[in-house]
Amino acid sequence: MKKDEPPLDFPDTLEGFEYAFNEKGQLRHIKTGEPFVFNYREDLHRWNQKRYEALGEIITKYVYDLLEKDCNLKKIFIPVDATESEPKSFIFMSEDALTNPQKLMVLIHGSGVVRAGQWARKLIINEDLDSGTQIPFIKRAMDEGYGVIVLNPNENCIEVEKPKTHVQSSSDSSDEPVEKRERKDKVSKETKKRRDFYEKYRNPQREKEMMQLYIRENGSPEEHTVYVWDHFIAKSAAENVFFVAHSYGGLAFVELMIQREADVKSKVTAVALTDSVHNVWHQEAGKTIREWMRENCCNWVSSSEPLDTSVESMLPDCPRVSAGTDRHELTSWKSLPSIFRFFTEASEAKTSSLRLAGTRRSHRLKPEEL
Repeated sequence: MKKDEPPLDFPDTLEGFEYAFNEKGQLRHIKTGEPFVFNYREDLHRWNQKRYEALGEIITKYVYDLLEKDCNLKKIFIPVDATESEPKSFIFMSEDALTNPQKLMVLIHGSGVVRAGQWARKLIINEDLDSGTQIPFIKRAMDEGYGVIVLNPNENCIEVEKPKTHVQSSSDSSDEPVEKRERKDKVSKETKKRRDFYEKYRNPQREKEMMQLYIRENGSPEEHTVYVWDHFIAKSAAENVFFVAHSYGGLAFVELMIQREADVKSKVTAVALTDSVHNVWHQEAGKTIREWMRENCCNWVSSSEPLDTSVESMLPDCPRVSAGTDRHELTSWKSLPSIFRFFTEASEAKTSSLRLAGTRRSHRLKPEEL
C-alpha cells in the first residue's frame, strides 16, 4: 500500500536540515556526525528526491557565498546593460580579472543542476567541497598570479509561477440543448473525479505550475560562453588566457571557437578539458580549429589508467590523457596538478617562441646595412 506523502516543505538553510560542513569540507549531520542520507524516509523516493533537490539549492547558495567571502571574487550581473525588471544572471571575477597583464584563468562547469563554482553537486554532498567545487582551482590560480573568471552557463532563465487561465466550461456554451449539456457536465465531472483520484495517488502534492523567462543573450551554455567572451574575456589585459572546461563546458568552448576563431587563437594560450563531451564532427569545427586544438588543448578523460597516461582518441582533435579516475565527475579534481603544469609549460613555450622570433627579427639585416 502506498504511504501518504509528507508535505514537500523543506528547510531553507543547512542548519534547518541539521547538516554542516566540517573542517575537512565534508557535509555531516550536526547531531550524529553521519554523512548525508538520501533515503531519509523508506518507500518515498519522490519525497526523498525533492528533499535532496532542496538541499542542493542551499548548497548552490553556500558555494556562491564561499566564492565571494573565501575566494574574494566579485559577483558581476549580466547582461551588463540589463534593466531593473528583466531577468539577470551573474558570473564571478577576481579583482584583477580584466587588468592582470600576465595570466587569466576561465572556469566552465558541465551541464545539469551545477552552478558557478561547482563541478558536481553529488561530490559536494557525498564527498567534500574540494572534489566537488572549483575552489581549489581558484585558490591555486590566485596564488600563482592568475586573474580568474568563473562562468555560470546553466543559469539561463528564471522561473515564475504560471498565471492561472480561465477555461470555459461546457455549461457556458448556451447554444446546446439543456439535456445534452447536463449529460456532458455529468460525464465531465465523473472524468475529473477519476483523474483527480489518480493524480492524488500518483502525485499526492500538486506542485505549482512554473514558466521560464530566459535571460537575454544567455539563454544557453553556448550563448553564455560567447557573451562572457565578448564582454569580459576579450577585453581583459592578460597576455595568456587559459580555460578549464568540464564535460559540456568543453562543447561550449568549441562552440566559442567556431564563432570567434581568430579572437580565441590570438588570446588563448592553452585549454584543459576534463572528460569533455565536445564533438568536432557534430559541431562542424573546421580544419583550422581542429589543428589549433591539437596543438593547444588536452582532454583529461575518465580512465582506470594512471594520471597523464596517453589514451587513444577516435576523433582528430586534441590529445587525450587519463585523469587518473574512471569517475566522470572526479576528472577535474584528480587532474588539477597536471592542468597547472600543462598551463605553465604552455606559457613558457609561448614566451620562448616569442623571444626566438624577436631574436630572428633583430638579426635580419636592414636594407640600408647592405
